[in-house]
Amino acid sequence: MCQAKPDPLQSALEAALPYAQPQRAPSSPAPQGSRRRRLWELDGHAFCPVVGVCLPIPLLRRLAERTLGDMAASSDYEVHCTVVTECKHRTPMAEAVQKELERRYSLVVSAAAQLKHSEALAAWWRSACANADWAGALWATLTHPRCTPALEHRVLGEAHMLQHQVGAATRADLTRLDALAHENGVLTRELAAAQHRSRNQAAEFSLRLEQQQGELMRVRAELLRTATELQLQREQLAAQEQAAPGLRERMALAQENRQQNEQIQQLQRALQQAQQDAERQRQRAEEAEAQIVQLRSRAWAEAAPPACGAAPQLCKRSVLCVGGRTASVPIYRQVIEHTGARFLHHDGGEEDNASQLDATLAAADLVICQSGCISHNAYWRVKDHCKRTGKQCVFVETPSRAALERALADVALPAA
Repeated sequence: MCQAKPDPLQSALEAALPYAQPQRAPSSPAPQGSRRRRLWELDGHAFCPVVGVCLPIPLLRRLAERTLGDMAASSDYEVHCTVVTECKHRTPMAEAVQKELERRYSLVVSAAAQLKHSEALAAWWRSACANADWAGALWATLTHPRCTPALEHRVLGEAHMLQHQVGAATRADLTRLDALAHENGVLTRELAAAQHRSRNQAAEFSLRLEQQQGELMRVRAELLRTATELQLQREQLAAQEQAAPGLRERMALAQENRQQNEQIQQLQRALQQAQQDAERQRQRAEEAEAQIVQLRSRAWAEAAPPACGAAPQLCKRSVLCVGGRTASVPIYRQVIEHTGARFLHHDGGEEDNASQLDATLAAADLVICQSGCISHNAYWRVKDHCKRTGKQCVFVETPSRAALERALADVALPAA
């Protein structure tokens, strides 16, 4: 019968990735002996994960140099490959690795020795895979007397995948480690700066404490001196009272008299100050009255019918002033009507209804917008209306008479 020729590519993939391809697990009866297998007795696919997972590279390099000679020029990968090759047979290198594995994982091997069936060993291996440290479980399971070829095949496949996961996690951990190292450096510098500030503050505190203690000693000495003088004066007063009866009452009356004289002087000074304040108020009132008379005279003089000569382009035109302070509205009216124009006003949405603004804008020939004293809504309504209708609009930022007069002077309206 003809036999199908195997696919070379499939054969190469299976040889390179023995546990990545779906395979049928070998089946054989469970071992009946009680002797654990040695390292060189394992399956040929077991040496790479056992050596790579169960022993760290620095330890593996020391064992190799102790057994095989100087390997300083060899890379970690070359050391790993050399040890894996040596462990396939019973060599001094294999025996050294066997001894180190037994010593390193003696507790795990002792725990696995209590398992009497391959099913229990498989369950124990599955639970061990959930932990981060499963290297000892890998060695104990593969060398266990009840490890069947099928279980060995499954364990090696799962170890292969776990190595991939560990590698990915290690790369993520290294990234986090770099970030933590950078953060640690920043925190170390901040800690050093904080410690420096703390030492400076402690030195300043010690200096202030020393100064305060010196001041405290000085105050205590002054207090003691004052107490001594007070006691001396009390003794003198007692001696004087004995020599002159009624001296205490006369001294009390003298003290009360001094206090009353001080109060009288204070009241006199307050009265004098009040009289001076009243005199200043009277003078200011007279000056204010004189100014009022002068303003009234000027108002009567300005109340004459306005002439159009100063600003003929505004004569008989309607000028709308939007915004401004309420107290300044009479000033705005006086300035605008003095040019011969008709004065219109809208407060810009502060008190007047904003809906009346459109009607007022339509009746005006010129709009003066006090941009700093109106609402945002009124500002945009004024700007939009003037843009649509082509009506000239002058924006005044400072609500003052001078600013309004400058704005009117710059107006250039077409002839009516």
